[in-house]
Amino acid sequence: MPTDLAKTFTYLSLHLTIGFSVAYVMTGSVALAGGIAIVEPCINAVAFFFHEKAWKRAGAGRRLLAA
Repeated sequence: MPTDLAKTFTYLSLHLTIGFSVAYVMTGSVALAGGIAIVEPCINAVAFFFHEKAWKRAGAGRRLLAA
C-alpha cells in the first residue's frame, strides 16, 4: 500500500475516533456520537473541496496581477 494511502486511512481512523469520543462525552449517546462521527468527516470533505477551489482561484488571480 502506498504511503499516502496508508496515511490517509490512519488519519481517517484518528479523525473518526476523536469525533466519536468528543461527541459521546458531550451527548452520552452512542447512536448520536456515531452519527456525528460519520457525518462530520463527509461535510468536511465537501468543504475541503470548495476550500481548495477557492485557493486555486485566488492563486490564479495573484499570478494575473503579478504579470
